[in-house]
Amino acid sequence: MRISLSRLPPLNALRAFVVAAKHMSFSRAAGELHVTPAAISQQIKQLEDQLGCELFRRSNRNLVLTDEGQACLPGLAEAFERIVHALEQIDAAGQAGPITVSVAPSFAAKWLVPRLDNFRTVHPEIDVRISASMHLVDFDVEDVDCAIRYGAGDYGDLFAERILEETVFPVCSPALAQNGGALKKPRDLAQLTLLHDDSPDQDPSCPDWRMWLKAAGVTDVEAARGLRFNQSSLVLEAAVAGQGVALAKGTLAAEDLRTGRLIRPFNVTQTLDFAYYLVCPRRKTSLAKVVAFLRWLRAQTGNDATLVDASLTSSSL
Repeated sequence: MRISLSRLPPLNALRAFVVAAKHMSFSRAAGELHVTPAAISQQIKQLEDQLGCELFRRSNRNLVLTDEGQACLPGLAEAFERIVHALEQIDAAGQAGPITVSVAPSFAAKWLVPRLDNFRTVHPEIDVRISASMHLVDFDVEDVDCAIRYGAGDYGDLFAERILEETVFPVCSPALAQNGGALKKPRDLAQLTLLHDDSPDQDPSCPDWRMWLKAAGVTDVEAARGLRFNQSSLVLEAAVAGQGVALAKGTLAAEDLRTGRLIRPFNVTQTLDFAYYLVCPRRKTSLAKVVAFLRWLRAQTGNDATLVDASLTSSSL
């Protein structure tokens, strides 16, 4: 009988034969494979019919391998062992190696990278590869373990955990604020350059200067004037350099505020609807390196591990 790859017998039937031959018992094989003895008997009967020969002799409730059964058993048993080993290698490959994190450039530069030394101290066994891009990750085709994204939390059938909320408020350099006492109240912005964040966040809850000035009751400041940047990190760097006043996201400005490179001239804060989420395929949540990275993020942010199960079906973010 000629067997080709396209006409192999069902793998379940071949597995049933190998396990039954190991135990010389349909009942014990059924127990190992979590099926009924009748299912094992039926699978082996179908296999024998397809092969055109008997693999077992049944007598007095005992099983004996036929010559044909003895001839094919070693090769089939080895083949299943190789399949198991190959699948173990897939799991080992996922567990080992660096963790690859996709993240927006500004969040990487202003929040994540300054903290990576701490992650390396806590987890010296895990290397980190940062892929800084606004590109939306397709986990089905790209070698990325997880992503940190700014959004509303609607990430389809992916695992998504909210790690940081976001706020917005004006910031500037200390020197600019102290320049002749020029910046004490929002209307003083009329004398200074406004720095605009035109990054493609698509966050409807994030105010621009026009919205912020209106909420502050300021009507005599031209909101559209000033310098514009397509990355939040560039807006902050311009503010640090004393080029004007930025309407900054609090998470991204935190390190510059902590070191005194920036200050908040007004005590006005607005919390945004969008937040930062750790997102990954659910199959990745069992990887030790992903679990370690998520736990580290929780420790860094004091997050209470709110899980978001979104209802869409996309596998990208």
